[in-house]
Amino acid sequence: MDHKRYAPLKGEARATARTRAAELYLAGCTIRSVAGQIDRSYGATRALLLEANVRLRPAGGRLSKASL
Repeated sequence: MDHKRYAPLKGEARATARTRAAELYLAGCTIRSVAGQIDRSYGATRALLLEANVRLRPAGGRLSKASL
């Protein structure tokens, strides 16, 4: 297992990861998918998205017939 994946991000590296995570998520990727792409854990990715003031989508992602 690569332990660098879970090393804390600081400074410019954190800002870069936060920006990239926000771009991917706003483009429609799931948090889990974004986490894989930026090589971070789900929780760390979620924290980065919240720091970037990204409004998270509801869990599940399916639309009910009533909302169509």
